[in-house]
Amino acid sequence: MTSYAVKAFGTKASDADLEQLTIQRRNPTPKDVEIEILFCGVCHSDLHTARNDWGGTKYPAVPGHEIVGRVKSVGSAVSKHQVGDLVGVGCIVDSCHTCASCQQDLEQYCLNGFVGTYNGKDAHLGGQTYGGYAETVVVDESYVLRVPKHLDLAAVSPLLCAGITTWSPLRHWNVKEGSKVAVIGLGGLGHMAIKLAKGLGASVTLFSRSENKIQDAKDLGADEVIISTNAEEMKGAAGKFDLIIDTVPYAHDVNPYIATLTINGTLVLVGYLGPLDPMLHTVPMIMGRRSVAGSVIGGIAETQEMLDFCGEHNIVSEIELINMQDINGSYERMLKSDVKYRFVIDMASLKN
Repeated sequence: MTSYAVKAFGTKASDADLEQLTIQRRNPTPKDVEIEILFCGVCHSDLHTARNDWGGTKYPAVPGHEIVGRVKSVGSAVSKHQVGDLVGVGCIVDSCHTCASCQQDLEQYCLNGFVGTYNGKDAHLGGQTYGGYAETVVVDESYVLRVPKHLDLAAVSPLLCAGITTWSPLRHWNVKEGSKVAVIGLGGLGHMAIKLAKGLGASVTLFSRSENKIQDAKDLGADEVIISTNAEEMKGAAGKFDLIIDTVPYAHDVNPYIATLTINGTLVLVGYLGPLDPMLHTVPMIMGRRSVAGSVIGGIAETQEMLDFCGEHNIVSEIELINMQDINGSYERMLKSDVKYRFVIDMASLKN
């Protein structure tokens, strides 16, 4: 397959800074959409992949899966998008289409493994896929999303990962008017969970260890903040929540939160990958039919539903806009949680 060169930012090794690179994009096939990238959100997964924290990173690595751009060209068989449309690309650029998960629009759980926007297997050019820290991207139309035109496009970018990661469990566990939802952790994921749950009509509480987060959470729409290190406050929340979305990205004790679930309530982990430490105590789960579950991103149909909902309710992420050349410093700040609440790259800076 033929290809063309584009300017990108990526890293050649786990211990190397990101730098300007030249990568190849495939020339669009009949079903492809070529997108000029306007903005790209910065996700913790970008950093983990660049530094090979999870293993398996192929180099050079070009991260970025919170992409918003404008359609530059379309293949002859494309029917869903036109040149000039504002579109988005999230974490998935291909899947098998045939397995039980894909048949249910659950491409994120493709039984044959979905193709990630970066560090996935590139079936067209060979090697690995390259993400949104680049001038353009070429994606099958089935994985390209419509972006509401009236929203702040830069602030839409994190919806493609942080947004859908929290929207999917809210929808799966049927959060609606009158539901009682709690969120653990106030970062890129947590702030979106508050906004989206509130948009669905739920009563929303933030669990935090820091009193400094109280006003921030209320500014985002939270009805209440519970300091999780305060035994009296935790005791007072017993049996209260239908759903708890746990966005904390490192090992932590989830047992104290299980007691705050209602009968049949669920705590869903969306931020942490790995063994729980300390282990789960099963008594409060068994005695209240309470569940601990996990969830990852969302399928394409669900992501479009989320974008449409955000368009109707004027929901976007809280962001700090950066230049592409500032990415290494931004990674260091992200490790310190020194951002409210998501970095987004202005890709016009890559032209400099």
